[in-house]
Amino acid sequence: MQKKPREGHVLLLSLFCLSSLAFSWSQDNLFNQAKNYEGSSDLVDLQYHMGPVLAAPVSLYIIWYGRWNQNHQATIRDFIYSLSYSSPYPSVADWWRTVRLYTDQTGSNVTGNIVLSGEFSDSRYSHGGYLSRLAMQSIIKSAVNAHPRALPLNPHNGLYLVLTSGDVQVQDFCRAVCGFHYFTFPTIVGVTVPYAWVGYSGTQCPGMCAYPFAWPKYSGKPPPSTNGGNNIMRAPNGDPGVDGMISVLAHELAEVSSNPLINAWYAGDDPTSPSEIADLCLGVYGTGGGGGFVGKVYKDYWGDGYNVNGVKGRRFLLQWVWNPVKRRCFGPNAID
Repeated sequence: MQKKPREGHVLLLSLFCLSSLAFSWSQDNLFNQAKNYEGSSDLVDLQYHMGPVLAAPVSLYIIWYGRWNQNHQATIRDFIYSLSYSSPYPSVADWWRTVRLYTDQTGSNVTGNIVLSGEFSDSRYSHGGYLSRLAMQSIIKSAVNAHPRALPLNPHNGLYLVLTSGDVQVQDFCRAVCGFHYFTFPTIVGVTVPYAWVGYSGTQCPGMCAYPFAWPKYSGKPPPSTNGGNNIMRAPNGDPGVDGMISVLAHELAEVSSNPLINAWYAGDDPTSPSEIADLCLGVYGTGGGGGFVGKVYKDYWGDGYNVNGVKGRRFLLQWVWNPVKRRCFGPNAID
C-alpha cells in the first residue's frame, strides 16, 4: 500500500480466507463507493482478541524468489531500513508509529526495531514458476535448509518475507490478492513463524496491484491532464511495479505485526474473515481519502506522488492504517 496528494484512486478490497491459508491484501473496482473510513469511528469495531503482537525486536529475512532487478531490490531494502531509521518528517518511521500503538495483553507495544537480518536468493525457481499460497511455506523451508548459505530458522523473533519476481505466477495473484500474511505450520517448516508474501505486479497486473501508479484496464481510459496527457500519478522511485509493491508490503507488515497469529487485532466476529488494521483504510493515503480519492498527498517537481520520506532521500507512498487512539485512519501527512 502507498500514498500522496493526487486524484482518483481505486480502492482495494481485502479478501481473507482461512481455507486459502492466508490473510490477503487485494484490490477491486470501488470507484463508486460512498463510504469513507477516514475520520469515521462509527463504522469500525476493531477489537483485541488476546493474541500476541510482534513486540520483540524483529529480525526480518527476505527470500527473493525468481530473477530480480537489483535496482528494485535496493528500493525495497531502503524501505525496510526506513521503518526503523529517522528521515525528514513525515517519514516511514513516523508512519510506523501508528502501528506501534497496538499492544498485547501485557501492554507491550508493537516493536519499532525491525532489522533486515538476512537475504536468500532463490533464482532457480526451486518450486517452479507457478506457486500456490501454501507453497510459500515450502519456499521458506528450502531457504532455511539450503547449503551452504541458508537463512536461520528463527522462531523467537523472525519474520520472513517471500517476494516473487514479475515472471512468477501465484495463486489468486492479480485476480483476488496482491499480498498476504500468515504463519508457518510446524509440519512443513518445523516451527511456527510469521511470514508475508508480496508479488511484483509491474509486468502482470500493474493496474490491479500498483494503482495509482498504473490504471486498471477495466476502468476505461485514465483521466486526462491539463497538458493533453493522462493524469496517472508517477511512481516516486521510478517504477510503478516496485512502488506499488512497497505499498502492499507496508500493508502486510502492519497487519502481520499487529495480528501475527490471526488472534490479536482485527474487526469483525469471524476470525476466518477479519478486517485488519490496514484493511480498514484501503485506498486512503491522505486527508480526505476514500471513495476513489487517495487523499491529500505530495507531488514533487516531476509529478511523482508520495506521502512519506525514507532513508537516502527516498520517497514512498504508503497507505494509512487505523489509529486506535484517534479511531480513524491516520498517517503522518495528515493535515487535520
